[in-house]
Amino acid sequence: MSKAFTRETEAEDEDEPSAPGVPAGTRNYMTPAGYARLRAELLHLIDDERPKVVEIVHWAASNGDRSENGDYLYGKKRLREIDRRIRFLTKRLELAEVTDPSVHHGGDQVFFGATVRYADGEGAEREITILGIDEADSSKGQVSWIAPIARALLKAREGDVVRLQTPAGVQDVEVLSVRYPAPGQEEGT
Repeated sequence: MSKAFTRETEAEDEDEPSAPGVPAGTRNYMTPAGYARLRAELLHLIDDERPKVVEIVHWAASNGDRSENGDYLYGKKRLREIDRRIRFLTKRLELAEVTDPSVHHGGDQVFFGATVRYADGEGAEREITILGIDEADSSKGQVSWIAPIARALLKAREGDVVRLQTPAGVQDVEVLSVRYPAPGQEEGT
């Protein structure tokens, strides 16, 4: 099929539109482990994944008719995906501000990297760890530092009651405990 009849949208060239943006005028805060994971992924894509796909595309292109060559078409698509991810990771790592939460070990005030146990207005207790935008995983009880609950808890101390704006209205949240990983140890390991 001629390229004139295919539709390639601008969305293909956008950098990870589903990834949350870093608030304007701020850095992309992340833990040393989060930075290391992103950097390892970037290096894997550049050193391993991309060269393999380039080799496949080169081989497929040498087979002749590219318009109906599935290896060539899929390879080119995969190459665009890899390049898009490389650009995204490069931008995120350039903006990265690596912050070691263990410097607050033993403290009772909530800062980036804290694991906070809190009680909501109904008395239900929850525990979250405040991490960077690119490393938070809600299934593990981790939230981004830009999440509403994290914003409400930041700078509070154990025993403080903070106000959290929710879609259902304002809710009081009491900070029950704050902990940080010990120096040389990453939270959750």
